[in-house]
Amino acid sequence: MERLLKGTTAYKILSGDRALTRLSHAYMLDFQDEKNLFGALKIFALEFFGTTADTTLGARILNGSFPDCKFYPQDGKKLNADAVSEILEDSVLRPVEGNKKLYVISGFESASALLQNKLLKTLEEPVEGIHFLLGACSLSPVLDTVKSRVKILSVAPFTERQIFEALERQGKNELNAVAAQSSGGILGNAENMVSGGWFEEVLKASEEICSSARTEDYGAIALKYADIKYKNELLCEMQRLYFSLLKDGERAKKYKLCTHSLVFALEKLNGAFADMRFNANFQGLLYDFMLEVAKENKKWQRLQQ
Repeated sequence: MERLLKGTTAYKILSGDRALTRLSHAYMLDFQDEKNLFGALKIFALEFFGTTADTTLGARILNGSFPDCKFYPQDGKKLNADAVSEILEDSVLRPVEGNKKLYVISGFESASALLQNKLLKTLEEPVEGIHFLLGACSLSPVLDTVKSRVKILSVAPFTERQIFEALERQGKNELNAVAAQSSGGILGNAENMVSGGWFEEVLKASEEICSSARTEDYGAIALKYADIKYKNELLCEMQRLYFSLLKDGERAKKYKLCTHSLVFALEKLNGAFADMRFNANFQGLLYDFMLEVAKENKKWQRLQQ
């Protein structure tokens, strides 16, 4: 994760601000990776103080014993009223050991509008030497008034290659390549995929559903995966598979699916995601999907003869 982040524009902006001694009073790290957000904030906090994890100062920052760098929420849950009150009371005090103090708040998007508003004045007019590093997986729930008072550091999704190489550094796994393809550029997604057997189950189910050519088998296949735990993940993997077939015509031939059928399948999957939000029967959803894709494929095969 550290190598990935240090190559981002967001990290370079913070590093540049520190080098030029023009650190903003408040930053907002826009990072979609919920699993790794807190860890990313720690890496940015180290850079804020111009240190690394292998130094005494860096170790103190990471273990929470440096008084001029405080992390919230400390219980790993949502930011609450007690934590905000503590921040407001403490932030009027000047730094203890240096000339700057940093408050790091993770999951800021989950904070209520009331709590965000309570921090607003402090974000706007902090005491000299007081700084904030806020982290959010999405900026949508963050109040516009807050966003207008912080310098936003946005981390774009990583490339498939970057995700794959990051996974390989963590350990060789035959699932690394397909997890990188399916991650959407989010390392945490890929890490979750390779760490549990559920992803292998999803891969197998996706392959069977998308490759089955015998309509008489559709009922049994739909029943087989009707109660699969990771339904949305299965639909996402099916979507990834069809996209990959669109880019690889030779492979698509093995599935006996033409381009029109692949596009149709992707459109049907978009509808399936919507149906899932309304608690559609998953067995019926899978059966109808396979049947309609097969009908569409036969139609185009006839037209091409």
